Formats: sequence, structure tokens, C-alpha cells
Amino acid sequence: MSRLLRFLLLGLLISAGLLSALLYSLTWRPDAKTPLPIACTGKAPSLVPGQALKVMTWNVQYLAGKRYVFWNDQARGPDERPTAEDMAFSLDEVARVIRDEQPDIVLVQELDDGAKASDYQDQLKLLQERLADLYPCSTRAFDWKADFVPSPHIFGSVGRQLATLSRYRIEHAERLQLPVPEANVVSRQFQPKNAVLVSYLPLSDGGQLAVLNTHLDRPAQADGTLPAQVNAVARILDRFEGRGTPWLIGGDFNLLPLGQYQRLAPEQRAPYAADSALHTLWDKYPMIPSNNEASGIDRAQWLTHYPNDPSLNGPDRTLDYLFHSPRLKRVEARVRQDDTLRISDHLPLSARFLLPAAL
Repeated sequence: MSRLLRFLLLGLLISAGLLSALLYSLTWRPDAKTPLPIACTGKAPSLVPGQALKVMTWNVQYLAGKRYVFWNDQARGPDERPTAEDMAFSLDEVARVIRDEQPDIVLVQELDDGAKASDYQDQLKLLQERLADLYPCSTRAFDWKADFVPSPHIFGSVGRQLATLSRYRIEHAERLQLPVPEANVVSRQFQPKNAVLVSYLPLSDGGQLAVLNTHLDRPAQADGTLPAQVNAVARILDRFEGRGTPWLIGGDFNLLPLGQYQRLAPEQRAPYAADSALHTLWDKYPMIPSNNEASGIDRAQWLTHYPNDPSLNGPDRTLDYLFHSPRLKRVEARVRQDDTLRISDHLPLSARFLLPAAL
């Protein structure tokens, strides 16, 4: 082997090593299961068996508001980031709605922390400052994180989180990794890594309630990621149910209920499958809204997604849900639509439950 060729090979090996080191330093590789810190101020009460519990789930779209059509929306618009003024307005509006609704537990999706597109804000901290008197306990988990994403639309850091706020004490929490889309080893490092944030709330009789918060992958044609994620969620719920632990889960599942695919305009159906993978969950566990509600005569009341698309003038589909153990009794539920259409591309879903009585 000539000296020149040896130097070329050595140079390639060094370059590959440097590239690997850079990739490793800029990206995030979460474990399958990660314990999480809990933030509690003051002495939060414990849940009591048999009590009522109100829960809200809301994808707040990193406080971007509704004046944009972003590059990664289904409509593929020109916008890349919201203004600071729009984020400040959305923050105040999210806090207003939560304060008015007074849920005991808030499950929030798409809060940014350290992302270039949202001015590196810690949006959970900003929200907590406005709600500190209501929610002494919280926990959070990233589902997208990288110091630098080379996409021309981002070209900087990303940091997106799930967050759970609670009026009641959270004993411990963990992040459970969900399956990720198939991709080459490089691009996979920069993609979202969807997860489940599990919070364990103690009961006064020594038991506990598991509260789960999630945001599943955006739908893609001929992609098995969403079914795999739903199956993984089902296995998690089955374990809680098998152990006799009461549980509930809320979030943005990015999947349609029975019957809505056919009601969407043809151009809006493209990312979805006619047979929703969500049936894996609704076949086993109570769903809010139920299929009858989401596709029945009053279906408009249960629409939770208002896409960033100039061809639409209001919500047209349901993507956000609460599922719960049969041990919990649903009392009431609703989607707040009347004054939330300009805050996020998702609408808040709330439900009130009765916890199981002590044995």
C-alpha cells in the first residue's frame, strides 16, 4: 500500500471518528426507562380513595398560536417560528384557561425548553410561574432533544417536553421510551423520540394512581411507527391493570376515532389510515371521547384538532384522548372549544372521574 493511500485512509478514519464524536455530543439517546426528578413546593395533599379527580390534557403547540402555517404542518406552510409576542399571548391564554377550568391534574404536550424556534424559553417554568398557587407538584420529560439539528428549517437546538402538573403529591415519576421511526443511523439521532411520562400519585390508604402523559408520532403513510407505539402503550397499561393499579392516560395520540376518516375532506386524509391503530386501546379500555361521541350526532363537540391550514376555518378531527382503567368511573367530560380556537392547533380535553373506593 502506498504512503499516500495510507495517509488518505488514516484521514478518512480520523474524519469518521470526529464526525461520530460530534454526532454523539450533539444528540440525545434516552434509555428505555429513566427515573425523573419531581418538583414539589410546600406540602401537597395525597389522593383519597373514592374522591373525584378532574384531569385536563392539552397539546399547547409550544405556545406558537394560530397565526402561522409552519413548514412541518400538514399544509406545508412557509413559517418557521412564532414571534415572542405571540408566544407571550399564548402563554397567558393557556394559563387563563387552566385557571378557569381548575383541573386537579394537567397533562401538557409540546412545551419547549431550550429550543431555538421558541427563543430558548423554559416554557414549563413560565407556565408554572402563573399557576404556582394551583399546582405545587410537577414533573417533565423530553420527547425531542438535540443541541443542533442541521435541517435548514431548524438549524439549531430543539427541546420539546411532556409535562404533568398536579394539585396532589407526586411520589415518583419515570420516562418510558416508545418505538421510533425507521431511519438511518445519522438522521435517527435528530428525530423526536416519543415517550410516556408516568407519574405515581400516592393514595392515603397506601395505594397509588398511575397518571400517564404521552404524545405519539405524527402519522405517515406506509409507516408502522404509530401502530408500534400504540402497542407499546397498550402493554404498559396492561401491566398496570394486571397489578390492580388504577391508571389514566391522556395526550395527543395523532390517530382518528372510528368513523372520522370517512368524514375528512380527501386532501386531509393523506396521513391517516382508514383503520385506526387506536382500536388496540379502545377495544380494551374506556376512551374519552368514545367512538359514539366522536362520530355521533354531536361529534362537532368532540373535535380537538384545528390544523394550521388556511383552507380550514375550525376544528375538523379528534386526535386527543383520555383512556382510563375500568376501576375509575367517568363522571363528565368535554372539549373546551368556545374560547380556545386561537391558542393552539389542539383544544383542551377535560374529564372528571371518581377514584375507586378503598377495598
